[in-house]
Amino acid sequence: MTGSAPDFADRLSARLDAAASAGKRIAFWWRDDDAVAPSDALDRLLALAHTHDVPLALAVIPAEATRALADRLTDDGRTSVLQHGWAHANHAGADAKSAELGSDRPIDTVLDELSRGHQRLGRLFGERFLPVLVPPWNRIAPEVAARRAEAGLAGLSCFKSLSTEEHRLDAHLDPIAWRGGRGFVGWQEMAAALDAEIDRRDGQEMPIGLLTHHLVHDGETWAFLEAFLAVAANHPGANWPPIPEAFGLD
Repeated sequence: MTGSAPDFADRLSARLDAAASAGKRIAFWWRDDDAVAPSDALDRLLALAHTHDVPLALAVIPAEATRALADRLTDDGRTSVLQHGWAHANHAGADAKSAELGSDRPIDTVLDELSRGHQRLGRLFGERFLPVLVPPWNRIAPEVAARRAEAGLAGLSCFKSLSTEEHRLDAHLDPIAWRGGRGFVGWQEMAAALDAEIDRRDGQEMPIGLLTHHLVHDGETWAFLEAFLAVAANHPGANWPPIPEAFGLD
């Protein structure tokens, strides 16, 4: 891996300084996937959100979500819960990319599972739960996306799109090298990805989404997250809208 934490921090600071000098702010939001229960890794994640006072969207797998997780979040006012599919189970064919919400099953079966998930998360997390669907593996069949409201899910969050669809907001920055051993992708790689996300907006105010997976973070991934938040959380050139506001669900 190349680059370093100070180099990344300097680059991020420079981009935010430029935005502030122009009287603008770059918006960010943070989504973490695959939560089901309390853990040391989750405690570390929540501690970072608390230390830097930024909102966090926790994508929870409904079929496996525990009461212990709901209890852990009871007094955490900055964390919202989103719906991460139903069971994070792959139903795609052997030669296809993994997907739970694809077109491999009858759509009514998929929507029934999503409705059950919506009801379960509502019971567990109450008002902390936002009706936003996060498809496992960030893949969803168009017909499922189009009919998600039938399962009570107004919002949608996948990966990388700048879609202007109502109540949709994707994540855009992923520090994990999923095809390279699941370690940290690299400091220069993340600096380049951040630059690309800022540049492709061309003044558009859509928040840049940071995507994390607390259960698989290695040391360098945690170091990246800490370096990122240390600069972006309270910089005058950055803005962190509340999660319900970011999705237009406030």
